[in-house]
Amino acid sequence: MANRQDELITPGELEPVTKLLSEILTRMDAMLLGRSQLHKMVLIGLISRGHILLEGVPGVGKTALIRVLGRMLQLQFNRVQFTPDLMPGDILGSHILQESQNGRIMKFEPGAIFCNFLLADEINRASPKTQSALLEAMQEGAVTLLGQNRKLPVPFFVMASQNPIEQEGTYPLPEAQLDRFLFKLQVLNTPAGVLEDIITGRRRGEIPQDDFQVSPSQLESIFAAMERIFLPRAVARYISRLTEATHPDSSEASEQVKKYVSFGASPRAAIAMAEASRGHAMLSGRPTVGFEDVRAVAPAVLNHRVLLNYNARFDKVSSYDVIDSLLMGMDEAGLDLPGEVSLK
Repeated sequence: MANRQDELITPGELEPVTKLLSEILTRMDAMLLGRSQLHKMVLIGLISRGHILLEGVPGVGKTALIRVLGRMLQLQFNRVQFTPDLMPGDILGSHILQESQNGRIMKFEPGAIFCNFLLADEINRASPKTQSALLEAMQEGAVTLLGQNRKLPVPFFVMASQNPIEQEGTYPLPEAQLDRFLFKLQVLNTPAGVLEDIITGRRRGEIPQDDFQVSPSQLESIFAAMERIFLPRAVARYISRLTEATHPDSSEASEQVKKYVSFGASPRAAIAMAEASRGHAMLSGRPTVGFEDVRAVAPAVLNHRVLLNYNARFDKVSSYDVIDSLLMGMDEAGLDLPGEVSLK
């Protein structure tokens, strides 16, 4: 949709949508303890229609998070455990030869990917051939088998997880596939206080039931509101320069980027940052994107798209360190404009 000023959502129109999103977050926080910031970023990713890669050790609640969100939004949820022997047909589906009144026919049996939410658990344990089966689905919302293009349900989201330990026998995701994830989010260990609440108040860790659900019309109103969140040109310029600054051969690159980065973020990263910034602004109740929205989502958008070299590993510098220094450097250089953002 064109981003024209006469299509902007008004504060009055935005208020019920923001209240609904806040209610979703409140319910998620009550059912899944100690993950407020993660829940917020996952919800931003969903309303931005993006896919999310979760990185964390087993048992930290990645599957529970998606089950709760899928049930709350009345979306179909499927989970696939990725293993070395998993084949593309196990995910996409396959054609089966069957007898019929007209003789033998090939009947298509849809795979697990034909759902609204797909949890690809431990995605880096499957072979590159199987991993690549997700590429078309994540980008186009469709799969092609035997020359026939089949559309996936709308909305469609892939939530993938990978274990940062036990890397033997794993297949790191190629950069082309990593680039298709809107966010890469770290699922950190649960604090002791939260663990105490879980083991004293929830036998066997069972999640309390909640009857709250978002109707299809309400979900559609959220997506419609997202289309009308305004991105000012000044903020678009900020996103563009931030993306360019991740490349070591760019004139915008900092000394840290030149020293530690092999390859910077792609144009898809700038698009992802713009959409996620709209989502953050809407969740905050603002119809116009500001620089603070970009700064809030930039680490999650860029950390898996900025590829570090051996110097970074030797000096124990992470992609988050590089991104933080970039944001600080741009602020100090006056590349963002304080105060109200012009709508022109």
